[in-house]
Amino acid sequence: IMKILIVGFGSIGKRHMRNILSKKNMNIIICSKRKDLKFQEKNIKIVKTLDQGIAEKPDIAFVTNETSYHISAATKLANAGIDLFIEKPLSSSENGIKQLKKIIKQKRIITLIGCDHRFHPCLKKIKDIIDKKTLGRIMSVQVESSSLLSDWHPYEDYRKGYSAKEKLGGGIAMTMTHELDFLQWFFGDIKEIFSITKKISELEITADDISTMTMIFKNNIIGELHLDYFARPQFKSCKIKSTKGTLYWNSDENSIKIFYNNQNKWKTIFQEKKFERNQMFVKELEYFLKCVKNRECSFNDINDGEKIVQVILGAKKSSQMKKIVRIKN
Repeated sequence: IMKILIVGFGSIGKRHMRNILSKKNMNIIICSKRKDLKFQEKNIKIVKTLDQGIAEKPDIAFVTNETSYHISAATKLANAGIDLFIEKPLSSSENGIKQLKKIIKQKRIITLIGCDHRFHPCLKKIKDIIDKKTLGRIMSVQVESSSLLSDWHPYEDYRKGYSAKEKLGGGIAMTMTHELDFLQWFFGDIKEIFSITKKISELEITADDISTMTMIFKNNIIGELHLDYFARPQFKSCKIKSTKGTLYWNSDENSIKIFYNNQNKWKTIFQEKKFERNQMFVKELEYFLKCVKNRECSFNDINDGEKIVQVILGAKKSSQMKKIVRIKN
C-alpha cells in the first residue's frame, strides 16, 4: 500500500485526490488547516501541519498549496526523503530553488512539476511530428491561451483564489505556465524574451491578467505567446510555421492540420474526437507513479521547473523595463 500526502487542498489538490482514489492500494493524508474537511473513507486521514504529514511517513507528496509556498513545503519534504510532485509553477521567485535542488540531488528524490498538457493527445502528436522533423526546419510558432478567470471555478469567489493575488504567486504569467512548458518541451530552452505583462481588465484582482511574450529559442526559432484571463469563450491554439508548411491545432476542433506548401492545401492528420480533460491528469499521475517505481528521472523535473520560473520572471522584468531580457538558464 502506497501512502500519498497532499499538501494544500484547493481545486487541484481535490482533483489529484480523486484520481489517486481511483487507483488500488492508496492511502491519502491531506495536510490542510480547513475546518470543514470530513471524509467517510477509511484510507483518508487529515492532518493540520506539514510536520504531522511527514510523521505519517508518506512515500510521495503532492505539493498543491499556493505557488509562493511551494519551495518551503517541498524543501521540508525533500529533507525527509519524500518523492515530490510539485504543482506548476515550481515557485513565484527563485528564492530557495538552488538549496532545494541540492537536497533533491543528494537524496536522489524523483520530482515532477505538474505538466498535464504534455499528456494532451494533440500536443503529444505535435511533439512527435516535431521530433520526426516532418515539417522541415521550423521558423516560428504562435500560441494563444485565453479564458475568463471567474469561469475557472464557478463555485468559488475568484477574487479570493491565489490566481487573483500577486503576493500568493498569482497572475496570468505565473498561473498559466502550460503553454511555456510545452513550448520548451517542443523547441528547447528560451534565450531571450520581450513581454508586456500587466492588468488591464475590470477583474477585481491584484495580479496581471494579460501577458504577451515574444521569445527567441536557443535554436533561433521565434515564438509568440498570448495569455489572458479576461475573455470568453475559453480557447487555446498553436500554429507552427516551417520550410515545408504550416501546422495548426486549436482546442475547439482538437484536430491537427498541416498545410503542405508543395500540395497547396490543408490536410487533417490527427483528430481527437473524445477528449476528456481529466484524462490528462490521470495519465500524468500514472506517469509519475511509474517514474517513482522505476526510480527514473521524469521529463519535467525540478531543473525544467526552474527554467520556466526564470522565463516568467524574465517576462515580468522585460515588461517593467520595456526591453528585451536574456534568460540565464
